[in-house]
Amino acid sequence: MSTKILVTGANGQLGKTIEELYSDNQNGLDFVFVSKTELDITKQKALRLFFNNNDFDYCINCAAYTNVEQAEKTPEIAFKVNAYGVKNLAEVCKEKNTVLIHISTDYVFDGEKEEPYTVEDVPNPINEYGKSKLLGENCIHEILDGYFIIRTSWLYSKVYGKNFYRSILEKAEKEIDLYVTVEQVGCPTDAINLSKYIIQIIETENDNFGIHHFCDRISMTWFDFAKQILQENNIDNKINLVKVNKYRTFAMRPKRSILLEKLN
Repeated sequence: MSTKILVTGANGQLGKTIEELYSDNQNGLDFVFVSKTELDITKQKALRLFFNNNDFDYCINCAAYTNVEQAEKTPEIAFKVNAYGVKNLAEVCKEKNTVLIHISTDYVFDGEKEEPYTVEDVPNPINEYGKSKLLGENCIHEILDGYFIIRTSWLYSKVYGKNFYRSILEKAEKEIDLYVTVEQVGCPTDAINLSKYIIQIIETENDNFGIHHFCDRISMTWFDFAKQILQENNIDNKINLVKVNKYRTFAMRPKRSILLEKLN
């Protein structure tokens, strides 16, 4: 008997990565991938109808509003998806006895801690995006017993979506000078590695429910990451990479948001 898995927000970089790696439905895993246009988690009636017509063992929620800058200006949009949409999803997962695997963020922390953040640390988001993601986490806590909240850091795909990795390469094609901040420190995380971590939870029938941290384990600044990207693509000798201390941003961002994975 196969394990049926719903992936919401499937057009994002993580959803597309999971689909690339696992859509052949091998190893007894049967995936259904839905984009926002196919299933909008903010629409409660449509969501409930979809779940009533399908039986899922797991739901991997990749649906999220991730525009940090715009969230400061129109926070209601971020909260609609990241908090109330997640609440809708948690409610239907409870009704259908579906295990929810929800992707959250290092931005639930303020970035003032010198040491890496553990799952026991108390969140304190400093921007609207982080606040909306934390409220989504809290909704899951209140509604579900069987869930995984996976906080990750600086997620990127080399192939899909809008992210720092792809933006650096796009800018490198047009500009000689790249100005990148050293003000923030985190752990860039490849969507491939996060995908494998999620699927491992499912394949091993992990029941260690609750909050988990997952990120690639090398911490660096955005400048360091940009340097690594240019080197990987053999164009570091063509670009003048310049360190800057200040990062032009409307939203406040955590200066240090290294996540420590809890080893089971």
